[in-house]
Amino acid sequence: MVSQGQNLLGRTAIVTGGGRGIGRAIVDRLVADGAHVLVCGRGNRPDDLAAEIAWVQADVGKSSDAEAIVRAARDAFGAPTILVNNAGIQITKTVVETTDEDWDLVVGANCKGMFNMCRAVLPFMAEHGGSIVNIGSISGNVADSKMAVYNASKAFVHALTRSMAVDHGPKVRCNAICPGWIMTEMAADGFDLASDPARAKADAIARHPVGRLGVPADIANAVAWLVSDQATFATGQCFVLDGGLTAASPLQPGLF
Repeated sequence: MVSQGQNLLGRTAIVTGGGRGIGRAIVDRLVADGAHVLVCGRGNRPDDLAAEIAWVQADVGKSSDAEAIVRAARDAFGAPTILVNNAGIQITKTVVETTDEDWDLVVGANCKGMFNMCRAVLPFMAEHGGSIVNIGSISGNVADSKMAVYNASKAFVHALTRSMAVDHGPKVRCNAICPGWIMTEMAADGFDLASDPARAKADAIARHPVGRLGVPADIANAVAWLVSDQATFATGQCFVLDGGLTAASPLQPGLF
Protein backbone atom coordinates (compact mmCIF):
# COMPACT_ATOMS: atom_id res chain seq x y z
CA MET A 1 0.00 0.00 0.00
CA VAL A 2 1.46 3.34 -1.07
CA SER A 3 0.67 6.30 1.17
CA GLN A 4 0.10 9.76 -0.27
CA GLY A 5 2.36 11.21 2.41
CA GLN A 6 -0.02 11.67 5.34
CA ASN A 7 -2.06 14.14 3.30
CA LEU A 8 -5.14 13.49 5.49
CA LEU A 9 -3.26 14.20 8.71
CA GLY A 10 -5.60 15.04 11.58
CA ARG A 11 -8.83 14.83 9.60
CA THR A 12 -11.82 12.94 10.98
CA ALA A 13 -13.27 10.22 8.77
CA ILE A 14 -16.27 7.92 9.08
CA VAL A 15 -16.42 4.64 7.16
CA THR A 16 -19.62 2.61 7.30
CA GLY A 17 -19.38 -1.14 6.98
CA GLY A 18 -15.64 -0.94 7.52
CA GLY A 19 -15.09 -4.18 9.35
CA ARG A 20 -14.07 -6.31 6.37
CA GLY A 21 -13.60 -6.45 2.62
CA ILE A 22 -13.61 -3.18 0.69
CA GLY A 23 -14.58 -1.19 3.77
CA ARG A 24 -11.67 -2.52 5.79
CA ALA A 25 -9.21 -1.70 3.01
CA ILE A 26 -10.57 1.86 2.94
CA VAL A 27 -10.16 2.17 6.71
CA ASP A 28 -6.57 0.94 6.58
CA ARG A 29 -5.71 3.33 3.75
CA LEU A 30 -7.21 6.39 5.45
CA VAL A 31 -5.36 5.58 8.66
CA ALA A 32 -2.12 5.18 6.70
CA ASP A 33 -2.72 8.63 5.21
CA GLY A 34 -3.06 10.19 8.66
CA ALA A 35 -6.80 10.38 9.26
CA HIS A 36 -8.59 9.64 12.51
CA VAL A 37 -11.15 7.01 11.57
CA LEU A 38 -14.41 5.88 13.12
CA VAL A 39 -15.92 2.68 11.76
CA CYS A 40 -19.44 1.36 12.23
CA GLY A 41 -21.13 -1.94 11.61
CA ARG A 42 -24.09 -3.96 12.79
CA GLY A 43 -21.94 -6.58 14.49
CA ASN A 44 -19.34 -6.53 17.21
CA ARG A 45 -16.01 -4.75 16.85
CA PRO A 46 -13.58 -6.91 14.83
CA ASP A 47 -10.87 -8.34 17.05
CA ASP A 48 -8.10 -7.28 14.68
CA LEU A 49 -9.16 -3.64 14.36
CA ALA A 50 -6.33 -1.36 15.50
CA ALA A 51 -6.83 0.30 18.88
CA GLU A 52 -6.64 3.83 17.48
CA ILE A 53 -9.68 3.20 15.26
CA ALA A 54 -13.01 3.99 16.91
CA TRP A 55 -15.91 1.57 16.52
CA VAL A 56 -19.66 2.07 16.88
CA GLN A 57 -22.09 -0.83 16.66
CA ALA A 58 -25.03 0.62 14.75
CA ASP A 59 -27.50 0.18 11.91
CA VAL A 60 -27.20 3.03 9.41
CA GLY A 61 -30.71 2.25 8.20
CA LYS A 62 -31.97 3.85 11.42
CA SER A 63 -31.73 7.65 11.40
CA SER A 64 -31.10 7.78 15.14
CA ASP A 65 -28.13 5.42 14.76
CA ALA A 66 -26.70 7.50 11.91
CA GLU A 67 -26.89 10.63 14.06
CA ALA A 68 -25.22 8.76 16.93
CA ILE A 69 -22.38 7.64 14.64
CA VAL A 70 -21.66 11.21 13.55
CA ARG A 71 -21.77 12.49 17.13
CA ALA A 72 -19.40 9.74 18.25
CA ALA A 73 -16.89 10.70 15.55
CA ARG A 74 -17.12 14.36 16.54
CA ASP A 75 -16.67 13.57 20.22
CA ALA A 76 -13.73 11.24 19.60
CA PHE A 77 -11.77 13.19 16.98
CA GLY A 78 -13.49 16.45 16.07
CA ALA A 79 -15.93 17.43 13.33
CA PRO A 80 -16.00 14.80 10.55
CA THR A 81 -14.85 16.07 7.16
CA ILE A 82 -14.74 12.68 5.40
CA LEU A 83 -17.60 10.22 5.01
CA VAL A 84 -17.33 6.97 3.09
CA ASN A 85 -20.66 5.21 2.68
CA ASN A 86 -19.59 1.63 2.12
CA ALA A 87 -22.20 -0.39 4.05
CA GLY A 88 -24.41 -2.43 1.76
CA ILE A 89 -26.35 -5.65 1.35
CA GLN A 90 -26.80 -7.82 -1.74
CA ILE A 91 -29.47 -10.42 -2.45
CA THR A 92 -29.87 -12.59 -5.56
CA LYS A 93 -33.53 -12.49 -6.55
CA THR A 94 -35.77 -11.29 -9.35
CA VAL A 95 -38.58 -8.80 -8.71
CA VAL A 96 -41.14 -11.62 -8.45
CA GLU A 97 -38.99 -13.50 -5.94
CA THR A 98 -38.29 -10.44 -3.79
CA THR A 99 -40.30 -10.22 -0.57
CA ASP A 100 -41.20 -7.12 1.40
CA GLU A 101 -38.59 -8.17 3.94
CA ASP A 102 -35.95 -8.42 1.19
CA TRP A 103 -36.88 -4.94 -0.04
CA ASP A 104 -36.63 -3.45 3.45
CA LEU A 105 -33.27 -5.12 4.03
CA VAL A 106 -31.58 -3.99 0.81
CA VAL A 107 -33.14 -0.56 0.45
CA GLY A 108 -32.76 0.05 4.18
CA ALA A 109 -29.00 -0.43 4.03
CA ASN A 110 -28.07 0.65 0.52
CA CYS A 111 -30.41 3.61 0.09
CA LYS A 112 -31.80 4.78 3.40
CA GLY A 113 -28.56 4.04 5.22
CA MET A 114 -26.53 6.19 2.85
CA PHE A 115 -29.17 8.92 2.95
CA ASN A 116 -29.25 8.88 6.76
CA MET A 117 -25.48 9.19 7.06
CA CYS A 118 -25.28 12.04 4.58
CA ARG A 119 -28.12 13.91 6.23
CA ALA A 120 -26.45 13.54 9.62
CA VAL A 121 -22.98 14.66 8.51
CA LEU A 122 -23.83 17.47 6.08
CA PRO A 123 -24.47 20.12 8.77
CA PHE A 124 -20.93 19.60 10.08
CA MET A 125 -19.46 19.66 6.59
CA ALA A 126 -21.40 22.81 5.72
CA GLU A 127 -19.42 24.53 8.47
CA HIS A 128 -16.05 22.81 8.19
CA GLY A 129 -16.01 21.56 4.60
CA GLY A 130 -15.78 17.96 3.59
CA SER A 131 -15.83 15.15 1.08
CA ILE A 132 -18.31 12.29 0.77
CA VAL A 133 -17.57 9.14 -1.20
CA ASN A 134 -20.41 6.70 -1.80
CA ILE A 135 -19.65 3.14 -2.87
CA GLY A 136 -21.95 2.43 -5.79
CA SER A 137 -21.49 -0.37 -8.31
CA ILE A 138 -21.38 -1.14 -12.00
CA SER A 139 -24.65 -2.90 -11.13
CA GLY A 140 -26.21 0.56 -10.98
CA ASN A 141 -25.22 1.12 -14.62
CA VAL A 142 -25.75 -2.32 -16.14
CA ALA A 143 -28.06 -5.02 -14.81
CA ASP A 144 -26.79 -8.15 -13.13
CA SER A 145 -29.12 -11.11 -13.56
CA LYS A 146 -31.48 -11.84 -10.64
CA MET A 147 -30.32 -8.85 -8.60
CA ALA A 148 -33.15 -6.44 -9.38
CA VAL A 149 -33.45 -4.58 -6.09
CA TYR A 150 -29.68 -4.46 -5.56
CA ASN A 151 -29.20 -3.04 -9.07
CA ALA A 152 -31.86 -0.41 -8.41
CA SER A 153 -30.39 0.50 -5.03
CA LYS A 154 -27.01 1.25 -6.58
CA ALA A 155 -28.60 3.42 -9.26
CA PHE A 156 -30.13 5.37 -6.35
CA VAL A 157 -26.66 5.81 -4.87
CA HIS A 158 -25.37 7.29 -8.12
CA ALA A 159 -28.30 9.68 -8.52
CA LEU A 160 -28.20 10.94 -4.93
CA THR A 161 -24.45 11.46 -5.23
CA ARG A 162 -24.95 13.89 -8.10
CA SER A 163 -27.76 15.71 -6.30
CA MET A 164 -25.71 16.24 -3.14
CA ALA A 165 -22.75 17.56 -5.14
CA VAL A 166 -25.02 20.12 -6.79
CA ASP A 167 -26.91 21.11 -3.65
CA HIS A 168 -24.03 21.28 -1.15
CA GLY A 169 -21.05 22.55 -3.13
CA PRO A 170 -18.67 24.24 -2.91
CA LYS A 171 -18.19 23.44 0.79
CA VAL A 172 -18.88 19.74 0.23
CA ARG A 173 -17.69 17.51 -2.58
CA CYS A 174 -19.60 14.28 -3.22
CA ASN A 175 -18.55 11.47 -5.55
CA ALA A 176 -19.27 7.79 -6.03
CA ILE A 177 -17.04 4.89 -6.91
CA CYS A 178 -18.60 2.10 -8.97
CA PRO A 179 -16.59 -1.08 -8.41
CA GLY A 180 -16.75 -4.05 -10.70
CA TRP A 181 -15.79 -7.55 -9.61
CA ILE A 182 -13.71 -7.18 -6.46
CA MET A 183 -12.36 -10.29 -4.76
CA THR A 184 -14.03 -10.24 -1.37
CA GLU A 185 -15.77 -12.95 0.63
CA MET A 186 -19.00 -12.02 -1.18
CA ALA A 187 -17.40 -12.53 -4.59
CA ALA A 188 -15.82 -15.82 -3.53
CA ASP A 189 -19.20 -17.06 -2.31
CA GLY A 190 -20.68 -16.13 -5.69
CA PHE A 191 -18.11 -18.18 -7.60
CA ASP A 192 -18.74 -21.13 -5.27
CA LEU A 193 -22.38 -21.20 -6.41
CA ALA A 194 -21.29 -22.04 -9.96
CA SER A 195 -21.26 -25.66 -11.14
CA ASP A 196 -17.55 -25.22 -11.93
CA PRO A 197 -16.20 -22.41 -9.69
CA ALA A 198 -12.69 -22.49 -11.20
CA ARG A 199 -14.03 -22.16 -14.73
CA ALA A 200 -16.43 -19.40 -13.68
CA LYS A 201 -13.57 -17.42 -12.16
CA ALA A 202 -11.35 -17.95 -15.21
CA ASP A 203 -14.15 -16.74 -17.48
CA ALA A 204 -14.62 -13.66 -15.31
CA ILE A 205 -10.91 -12.83 -15.48
CA ALA A 206 -10.94 -13.25 -19.27
CA ARG A 207 -13.57 -10.53 -19.53
CA HIS A 208 -11.29 -7.95 -17.89
CA PRO A 209 -8.85 -6.10 -20.17
CA VAL A 210 -6.47 -5.66 -17.21
CA GLY A 211 -6.21 -9.44 -16.92
CA ARG A 212 -7.32 -9.78 -13.31
CA LEU A 213 -10.16 -9.21 -10.90
CA GLY A 214 -10.09 -6.25 -8.58
CA VAL A 215 -8.90 -6.27 -4.98
CA PRO A 216 -10.17 -4.11 -2.12
CA ALA A 217 -7.03 -1.94 -2.21
CA ASP A 218 -7.97 -0.81 -5.74
CA ILE A 219 -11.09 0.85 -4.33
CA ALA A 220 -9.30 2.15 -1.24
CA ASN A 221 -6.71 3.89 -3.39
CA ALA A 222 -9.43 5.70 -5.31
CA VAL A 223 -11.18 6.75 -2.10
CA ALA A 224 -7.92 8.13 -0.72
CA TRP A 225 -7.49 10.29 -3.81
CA LEU A 226 -11.08 11.52 -3.88
CA VAL A 227 -11.06 12.72 -0.27
CA SER A 228 -7.65 14.35 -0.59
CA ASP A 229 -6.75 17.88 -1.68
CA GLN A 230 -5.49 16.39 -4.94
CA ALA A 231 -9.11 15.92 -6.05
CA THR A 232 -10.63 19.32 -5.27
CA PHE A 233 -12.01 19.66 -8.83
CA ALA A 234 -13.80 16.29 -8.67
CA THR A 235 -17.43 16.34 -7.56
CA GLY A 236 -20.74 14.93 -8.70
CA GLN A 237 -19.02 12.08 -10.54
CA CYS A 238 -19.45 8.31 -10.54
CA PHE A 239 -16.05 6.77 -11.18
CA VAL A 240 -16.17 3.26 -12.66
CA LEU A 241 -13.37 0.97 -11.43
CA ASP A 242 -13.97 -2.37 -13.08
CA GLY A 243 -10.76 -3.28 -14.87
CA GLY A 244 -12.37 -2.42 -18.18
CA LEU A 245 -15.14 -5.00 -17.82
CA THR A 246 -18.01 -2.77 -18.93
CA ALA A 247 -15.89 -1.09 -21.64
CA ALA A 248 -15.46 -4.31 -23.58
CA SER A 249 -17.87 -5.83 -26.06
CA PRO A 250 -19.24 -9.25 -25.05
CA LEU A 251 -17.88 -10.41 -28.41
CA GLN A 252 -14.29 -9.52 -27.54
CA PRO A 253 -11.63 -11.89 -28.96
CA GLY A 254 -10.63 -14.84 -26.86
CA LEU A 255 -14.03 -15.60 -25.39
CA PHE A 256 -15.31 -17.67 -28.32
